[in-house]
Amino acid sequence: MAHEPTQIKDWSLLFAKYRGQWVALADDEVTVLAAAPTAKGALAASAAKGAPEPILYRVPDTLDTFVGYEVRL
Repeated sequence: MAHEPTQIKDWSLLFAKYRGQWVALADDEVTVLAAAPTAKGALAASAAKGAPEPILYRVPDTLDTFVGYEVRL
């Protein structure tokens, strides 16, 4: 099974304009189709623009650094 290489998306650029909001993203994971304070609002606005199944993402209120790892028990 072949996999496409993963491309990094810098969503931190969304922070300045959409802080604390839900954004509806196009399939390219970069283009903002709609934004609203709630996921339902972003989904409805996106659907009204002809994109009923966007990627929903909540832009955080603050930009914090996080480094994680998997713990196996």
